[in-house]
Amino acid sequence: MEEEEEEEEEMQYPECPVCLQVYNNETTIPRVLSCGHSACQTCLPQLPQRFPNIIRCPSCNQLVHYPNNHGGSSSLPKNIDLLSFISQQQQHQQNPQNPNPQYPNSSEKSVKQLSQGHEFLPKFWSEEFYTIWKDWVLEIDSIEIEMIGVGDGDDHDPHISLLRGRKDGEIVSLLYVGSAVLNDSVFDFSYVVRIMQFLYQLNGSLRDELCLILRSLKLRFRVCKVYGLWMNSENGSVFLVCEMLNSDLKEKLSEWRNRIVCENGNEVIRDGKQRKELNWGMPGFAVVGMELCEALASLHADGLVSGCLALSCFHFDGFGRVFVNSNEVLVLGRRIRKWVREFAASGCQRSEETERIMDDIIKIQPTVNLELLFSLLHKEGVALDFGSSECSVGYFSDVWSLGCILVSFLDGGGLNHEYFYQLIPQIGEKTCDEFLGLYTDWVERVNLLLENLLGPDYVALHQILCRCLEYDPGNRPLVTDVWKCIRDLLVRPQDDILGSLDTGGSLKNMIHCISLGHMCDMPTENDREFQNQNDHNLEGSGVAIGFQQDGDGKNEKNLVEGLRIGKFECVDLMGHADCISGLAVGGGFLFSSSFDKTVNVWSLQDCSHVQSFKGHEHRVMGVVFVDAAEPLCVSGDSGGGIFVWGVGASLQQDPLKSWYEQKDWRYSGIHALAVSGTEHIYTGSGDKSVKAWSLQDYTLVCTMNGHKSVVSSLVVCDGVLYSGSWDGTIRLWSINDHSPLTVLGDDTPGNLTSVLSLSVYHHTLAAAYENGCVKLWRNDMLSRSIETQSGAIFALDIKEEWLFMGGWNKTVDVKVCIIIMLA
Repeated sequence: MEEEEEEEEEMQYPECPVCLQVYNNETTIPRVLSCGHSACQTCLPQLPQRFPNIIRCPSCNQLVHYPNNHGGSSSLPKNIDLLSFISQQQQHQQNPQNPNPQYPNSSEKSVKQLSQGHEFLPKFWSEEFYTIWKDWVLEIDSIEIEMIGVGDGDDHDPHISLLRGRKDGEIVSLLYVGSAVLNDSVFDFSYVVRIMQFLYQLNGSLRDELCLILRSLKLRFRVCKVYGLWMNSENGSVFLVCEMLNSDLKEKLSEWRNRIVCENGNEVIRDGKQRKELNWGMPGFAVVGMELCEALASLHADGLVSGCLALSCFHFDGFGRVFVNSNEVLVLGRRIRKWVREFAASGCQRSEETERIMDDIIKIQPTVNLELLFSLLHKEGVALDFGSSECSVGYFSDVWSLGCILVSFLDGGGLNHEYFYQLIPQIGEKTCDEFLGLYTDWVERVNLLLENLLGPDYVALHQILCRCLEYDPGNRPLVTDVWKCIRDLLVRPQDDILGSLDTGGSLKNMIHCISLGHMCDMPTENDREFQNQNDHNLEGSGVAIGFQQDGDGKNEKNLVEGLRIGKFECVDLMGHADCISGLAVGGGFLFSSSFDKTVNVWSLQDCSHVQSFKGHEHRVMGVVFVDAAEPLCVSGDSGGGIFVWGVGASLQQDPLKSWYEQKDWRYSGIHALAVSGTEHIYTGSGDKSVKAWSLQDYTLVCTMNGHKSVVSSLVVCDGVLYSGSWDGTIRLWSINDHSPLTVLGDDTPGNLTSVLSLSVYHHTLAAAYENGCVKLWRNDMLSRSIETQSGAIFALDIKEEWLFMGGWNKTVDVKVCIIIMLA
């Protein structure tokens, strides 16, 4: 206790760096310099000025502007934060029992409600979710689609084919992931929100796999770069965008095989014709083979296994280096999955549909290992008993595919075609021993081909390629072993200073097979499942018409969610005969003012019309609710009339009080209203002034001048009155003494744009302008200026992270303010 008392006694309040006096709001007023430091209003004029209108900051010694000709130090903004801090600490010392000095007159319940905030829209996703995915969303105009159905095959189904486009001039491939098309809704969600909503609704396993692919392959060496996700705003299709190099391995293979010449230089090997001597073409084979091994090792370094490969999955860059294209791997996986699904549905028997799909796949020349086929058939419910390799897809599965591709380099792909087209369809027709015998015969034919083709000069290569095709994955070599064997064709082992292939560390124990993952499922089936699940959840949530909110905001979440998916019927409140100029909520009622000279009162219980306040002789420009012991409704009109209506236990037909502002021929009436607790009501007028009226006796307290045109908007927050004007500026006034604090905005001729609406939430100020621009200030510093609409914005509100806007475009725009501030 003694230590706490000593700390309170030793509490040092902020003080002026010149006179060392504690700041206050009377004699030692802190004024903020352009460098950010403060000094008291009395000391600033006494500082020496070596240059006109320039002084040195007494804290940082920096030269700053001093307005000698515009009121001197009094024209500089007050440091409201310092004054507020000092006031809070003084109140805390006077009343140490109050744990919330910022709210000395508030109950514990109200403080708790204020800290929890008010959720005006449901958060479809958490901030953590947005942080994870925001950098993967590409700009809406970053992709230009050029071609549909890139790749081999006649089937241009978007799920099993790629689109080609351009990103910043570079060619990219686009893989269909799913659809972000929403049901009929009164909300028109933005591009980013639609993609985020799509991602949030994805199956968790599919989303995790997509995140794994994006993170692992973004900057992985020898793997085509994955840029992120892009949505076609016309149809809502979401694509995975991947780098696409100019030529693929299939094209290079054809060129290479057509140029191979025997050692005597007279005969050319074409169309699969075999010769024993390939010395002239072997260096080319070795270079490409090493590149394939390095690309595959790079994929394995992140625990990714393709499961099946084709020549089209590998691309060349300008330096002849080979890269794996993940989008091609995914498309191939989808094609194989489609064939397996049809094959399983036909009882593992040949059918017209399976033959058609197989004919289409054969054009890609895929290399599909047995363990992948066994796993896919098992997923389709086909019971097989083919030994331990049935579900053991791993790194050695890709080694099998690598061996098939290398053999295809030498024989033109004939044996691989035989394997896929003749051997695989017999899985369902043969027993385990019979099928294993067929596979052994096929491997023996490969062995004879290599022996005939390579001869005694390339025994090591012959042996390791045969090992790659072993039935048991455990007997296959590592990718690094294949790379080393091929490298020995170019460099003698004793002269090889590189030694081994660096795979970036040991292989991971956690393996993810791309061809077995959710990304290779048909996306449309997932979409239907997710949508049906969402609809079912909504139907069971009890969405009902109503505007009241319970303690946790559940009804309001249901309201917006219902509007979002088109399962909520809006209620139209009909009663005014002209334009509605203002709305206010309080006391269980909704108050609406109109140019028809009336104020209508609506019940929030059943949305029924309760009362019409009549008495105005001019258009009613605004309405506010006063939450006093006796609740009040205050309205102002274009003729300067101010009417106070009682809305307590019973609604009264006649106003409790009415009066008119003074006016002259230039005057255009009241344009804005605001209320500060139960003490003052403020009016913004056409005579360029802001007036404060007492709510106790309804007399004029003071007139605040400074604007150069009509005061169009007023708002009160945290002891500050904000006034916006047609002169393009926003002025801040102290609620305590109605003194000017600072001016925001630009009233320079030529740059003037009228302020039409203001909204404040704690330290964030939002201002809407006639040209459709919205500006955001944070702690009185301009943070962001955005062009949001094609016309004037007349209504604007900011609550927590949500920014609501409405204007000439006849729509309500909802933006996440946090995203805007960080953009």
